[in-house]
Amino acid sequence: MGARRVCIVTGSSSGIGAATVRLYARRGWDVVVNYSREVAPAEAVAAECRALGAEALVARADVARDADCRRLAGEVEQRFGRADVLVNNAGTTKFVAARDLDGLDADDFQRIYAVNVIGAYQMVRALAPLLERSESGAIVNVSSIASMMGTGSSLAYMASNGALNALSVGLARALAPRIRVNAIAPGLVETPWMEKGLGAERYAATVAGYRGRAALDAVITPEDVAEAAWFLGVGATKTTGEVLLLDAGLRLRRD
Repeated sequence: MGARRVCIVTGSSSGIGAATVRLYARRGWDVVVNYSREVAPAEAVAAECRALGAEALVARADVARDADCRRLAGEVEQRFGRADVLVNNAGTTKFVAARDLDGLDADDFQRIYAVNVIGAYQMVRALAPLLERSESGAIVNVSSIASMMGTGSSLAYMASNGALNALSVGLARALAPRIRVNAIAPGLVETPWMEKGLGAERYAATVAGYRGRAALDAVITPEDVAEAAWFLGVGATKTTGEVLLLDAGLRLRRD
């Protein structure tokens, strides 16, 4: 088994995932950059990680497909012989106003749950044997404040993150004491993905509205979430089964 620890981040060719692999690489870890569609952005992120001194494996896998998850785990074992932290960041949604009940159907729910919930479970199951061999195995699931506030891109997205939170607690019980499992629930994160989903005008208004309500007069950056993923993955050695709220004080609601 290699001496350097290894972090696997799903959906890490951009946004939160890319910020997370860069942070782990900067702090002396080897990393796995996962993508499901376009290889070029993933290769670019991997190149940044290598420039920071890390060994970076680029792995294509659709987490909604169990066979892909198991194949990725096999590639990690073959390349590194170990896994120490898994960050389940891959996620999807459909932008539909909550009042538009006809805007979502069963297929939408099933597609969103397949990535956001089942995908996380399948990645955990595939990598658990490697994580159990680590002296400090940890799993960090990236959820959303939408699961607590009843707001967000769609009702299906909100519900899927509520399920992911429950899954995180259940896995923390099931995998203790060898593997810690926690989740992060960020507020509004500034990413191109979010801007594209909302449209430029609505996105700008949403960011301004969030800042106006948040106690810290701020929105969340991908780097903020990456730092939380580092804390839960590496620093919080006596913490498991928790959902860390990362919202710049939105729930405090400034007057």
